Amino acid sequence: MFSGGAGPWEDDPNAGGWWGDEPPFGAPVFVVTHHEREPLTLGSTTFTFVTDGIEAAVRQARAAAGERDVQVCGGADVAQQALAAGLLDELHVHVAPLLLGSGVRLFERAEPGLVELTRIVESPRVMHLVYRVG
Repeated sequence: MFSGGAGPWEDDPNAGGWWGDEPPFGAPVFVVTHHEREPLTLGSTTFTFVTDGIEAAVRQARAAAGERDVQVCGGADVAQQALAAGLLDELHVHVAPLLLGSGVRLFERAEPGLVELTRIVESPRVMHLVYRVG
């Protein structure tokens, strides 16, 4: 949700992420990372970099959200961590076919029966899948 760089932040201390000067979130974003960095505010979005795992990031997000919902966004690795930690009620997967050749299997480490497909929304370029996590 912040950038595609895998290296430490000191390699590019001015890295502003993918979203430019006005990210579309308008709410706090907690970035799970191995690399420490001071929070970064762009427009009405503040990115906080969390180095102590998915549970800590979700805990901070819940505190910031109050009574509102918290969304966990990212790739298969982040989704696997959140599933394994029991942090998800529902999982939305957006499939836009593109042959990449390799990747991380989304449900590779999930317990059998953990997710149940509840909704499919199709369009010419993307398919949206909704799973209940239980």
